[in-house]
Amino acid sequence: MSTHKITVTVNGTAHTAEVEARLLLVHFIRETLGLTGTHIGCDTTSCGACTVLLDDKPVKSCTVLAVQADGAQVTTVEGLAPPTGALHPMQAAFIEQHGLQCGFCTPGMMLSSIALLKHNPHPTEDEIRWGISGNLCRCTGYINIVKAVQSAATAMAAAEPGGQNA
Repeated sequence: MSTHKITVTVNGTAHTAEVEARLLLVHFIRETLGLTGTHIGCDTTSCGACTVLLDDKPVKSCTVLAVQADGAQVTTVEGLAPPTGALHPMQAAFIEQHGLQCGFCTPGMMLSSIALLKHNPHPTEDEIRWGISGNLCRCTGYINIVKAVQSAATAMAAAEPGGQNA
């Protein structure tokens, strides 16, 4: 069994661990770090429930080895809310717009949507649908998820320097 010492910064905290070379990032996050907001859905990259941000890019953590994340920054759903206890605008929007039902896909949807808004702060409905197309939801029909992303885009733009609230 081949092991490697890795250091991964997850939600702003550096974690060093000795891991098997074959350990998937999703298992490192859930089992080694105890952060269970990243869900395991299909094990085949189809559902997107395991989506995290790896150096600000959305990845399906069931397809990334933990050793590939050595030296990287990872954001999970647990890392979205600021330390003040307030919700991230994306989290608030999902609640306000009823963008979740069972909640299983929600962490991956939120992280994919945040990555989309970093790249495109004012997406159209079609661009949002394309941006979340790697994530499956079996409950909502996506309508309220799209509304939540639109709402979060407005809130995040207003919070930016020079935005509506500046």
